[in-house]
Amino acid sequence: MGKTVLIVDDSASMRQLVSFALKDAGYEVIDAINGKDALSKLNGTRIDIVITDLNMPEMDGIEFIKQLRNKNGYRFTPIVMLTTESQESRKQEGKQAGASGWIVKPFTPEQLIDIVKKFAK
Repeated sequence: MGKTVLIVDDSASMRQLVSFALKDAGYEVIDAINGKDALSKLNGTRIDIVITDLNMPEMDGIEFIKQLRNKNGYRFTPIVMLTTESQESRKQEGKQAGASGWIVKPFTPEQLIDIVKKFAK
């Protein structure tokens, strides 16, 4: 079975774009509309990598990462922030919360696949 990627983004078009690129590359995809939705979909499911937006309603990417890191079985899951934010301070905030990497929008499907391959071993 392929690796499983959890995509968390409030933009349906962004979830679709990321999902298509990953499915084409042979990955299984679970998607969620925000951090709360993502946490509710985990239920102990094995996730190889998480790709999350930063700015989302209800629960943003930083809070989601913090909560995910406190869950059994997800402490070491790679988490990549996917966002329009490129400020160093926001990157630091993401890293401190537990993010493993960062992709700034816009990006190419190739860049996305390269990042996923790098982290989802």
